[in-house]
Amino acid sequence: MPTCTVNGTELHYLDAGRGPSAVVLLHAFPLHAGMWSRQVEALSRAHRVIAFDYPGLGRSGPPREPTTMPLLAEALRGLLAHLRVERAGVAGLSMGGYLALEVWRKLPGAVRGLALCDTKAGADTPEGAAGREAFAASALEHGLRWVADQMVPKLLRPEPDAAAVHEVRELIAGGTPAGVAAAQRGMARRPDSTATLATITVPTLVVVGAQDGLTSPAEAQKLLAGIPGARLATIPGAGHLPNIENPGPFTEALLAWAAALPA
Repeated sequence: MPTCTVNGTELHYLDAGRGPSAVVLLHAFPLHAGMWSRQVEALSRAHRVIAFDYPGLGRSGPPREPTTMPLLAEALRGLLAHLRVERAGVAGLSMGGYLALEVWRKLPGAVRGLALCDTKAGADTPEGAAGREAFAASALEHGLRWVADQMVPKLLRPEPDAAAVHEVRELIAGGTPAGVAAAQRGMARRPDSTATLATITVPTLVVVGAQDGLTSPAEAQKLLAGIPGARLATIPGAGHLPNIENPGPFTEALLAWAAALPA
């Protein structure tokens, strides 16, 4: 994966495939773009696929401030300009979904379609934001093994496969405590996107793991109800990371969405 510098931060990115249309994949917390490996392989047969690591997660440079959604949207703007991509389908999972909604607000002309996966529109409650700050401080104090111990049971379905547990722990280990803390603090500052949903005019797919305990199927229904013409794909046998736990139907849903996007 090559790198480019956007607003003083070195971004580690992936640019695969050479199809006539582009798809951007935005990763979950506290993982990195490597979580999309199966989807990149499938999508890149017909599309150009772009993904990047957020600061301090994966191999991008360290964060200089909280990793807010406006900061990441600006990073994506710079990356797309660097790659000379004018419009793309944008798919985000969890934190990536928060970012996808911010991208729609800030760069609507660059968005051909949205896939909002295991995410929600609402902002944190004051208690939720305080919990993120406490998590950020603990991550800096205790390190990535502690982060994995806390997050893996929340990210995966009850009684997960051992292979999925190993994969997710390895993805978390690819980041840094500073990147985890910056992302938590950035998510705590995200705006409420509920009013944004009605403004979405591009084809939108909502995806949720049937056993997602972080952003439940009920949250997916709220997205579905708020976005005109949105479609829903519920992935059985999966928690918050259906792209890893049950990648077959997840990837099929994403392929069908990408294939139907307008030019």
